[in-house]
Amino acid sequence: MDLSADEKFLRRALDLARQGIGLASPNPCVGAVVVDPSGSVVGQGFHTYDGVKHAEVLALARAGARAKDATLYINLEPCSHQGRTPPCADAVIAAGVRRVVACMSDPNPLVSGQGFATLRVAGIAVESGGLEAEARRLNEAFAKFIRTQMPLITLKSAMTLDGKIAPPPDPNSPPANQGTGGSSGGWITSGPARAHVQELRHEHDAIMVGVGTVIADNPLLTDRTGLPRRRPLLRIILDSRLRLPLESRLVKTAQDDVLVFCSFAEEKKKQQLQACGIRVEQVAVATRDGYPDMGAIAQRLGEMEVTNLLIEGGALVNWAALASGIVDKVFLYYAPKILAGSGSVPFAAGAGFPRMSEAATVKSFLLHRFGEDFAVEGYLRDPYGG
Repeated sequence: MDLSADEKFLRRALDLARQGIGLASPNPCVGAVVVDPSGSVVGQGFHTYDGVKHAEVLALARAGARAKDATLYINLEPCSHQGRTPPCADAVIAAGVRRVVACMSDPNPLVSGQGFATLRVAGIAVESGGLEAEARRLNEAFAKFIRTQMPLITLKSAMTLDGKIAPPPDPNSPPANQGTGGSSGGWITSGPARAHVQELRHEHDAIMVGVGTVIADNPLLTDRTGLPRRRPLLRIILDSRLRLPLESRLVKTAQDDVLVFCSFAEEKKKQQLQACGIRVEQVAVATRDGYPDMGAIAQRLGEMEVTNLLIEGGALVNWAALASGIVDKVFLYYAPKILAGSGSVPFAAGAGFPRMSEAATVKSFLLHRFGEDFAVEGYLRDPYGG
């Protein structure tokens, strides 16, 4: 089969895999396509966690006897170990598949090339590496989580060209209470950029802000794409002294999907929040200003099988995350505006890195355009550990 056909069917497998976004976590997003010797698609499928069966098993079942001598296209190496399901490599062999074309090997240390090796021993031709960059990006959260049992953490923010996330606070204006632009008095970015933020939220298991953002902007922090997801987006608040207002929209809409991390828990307020369906967990203090230990929070989220976390800031939370070293990735939106002034709120407010040599360095970055705005997506560390 020629290279153009291989790429076409690999892309189809990737498109299927993307249908598992929001439905597969904490497992990877995987899509599979079975193509018979004539070039016809005879079976396809994608994995969802609740569906249990892996993508290749679904595709092979739909292909039935037509899978014999066929080619299996898949974005991730078939597994070779017993987990919630038997090894998928065994199912591929039993189906009589002649050739397997995959985007990448599995970052799971329990697999990591062993699936390919099992197939080759059985006489199946195996090729890997097509559309690998796309495949790696799709499952980067799984890669970080399966290797470290910690979530992939992305720091997201929207700012002006000069790095401001809000104008100076107006002492004569009351705090916002409708979540329509918050204390900034209006949105920084345009509609297309804000729509993309919802896509980012849909891709994540959890979102986190500081209590200052809740008090100033009264956000809902929900996934408003309307797309299906297995677990509700976990809304996390960093709230050192439990200042979260009981009348906030977060509290009023909590359905066991709001988690507050605090350092000092006043028992009465804790009980009030818990009565509203909010989980409250106390973690150690890591800084002089009383901020909860960000590393301990990341570890706790890993224990909860949160594979990826989107931090939507506040200037103090942004700095605390960067200073703690937990940030893996950034997604920074820029609007063609300049606020200027020392009173405007910077992207990250805190001590800052004392020397240029210590600055957080963004690598392997991509640029995106959203209407009149643009965004920088890049990595502080490789999710695959390279």
